Amino acid sequence: MVQYAVTLKDGDWTVFKDGEAIERGLTRSAAIQMAKDLAFEDEERGVTVELLIQGYYGDMSRRLSGGTEE
Repeated sequence: MVQYAVTLKDGDWTVFKDGEAIERGLTRSAAIQMAKDLAFEDEERGVTVELLIQGYYGDMSRRLSGGTEE
């Protein structure tokens, strides 16, 4: 399983993959789009993906794909 997260860190929207920051300094919409694109690529390869997105007020939304990876 791969986890992508979009969170506000140090005043910048940041995309994380498995807990490691891979891109920072984005707008929220650009960060979400990047995370969704990366998640889609992994899902196409059959990998299960968890996508976490922080809202403007700190709430988190979660989506889990149904990949074929064990």
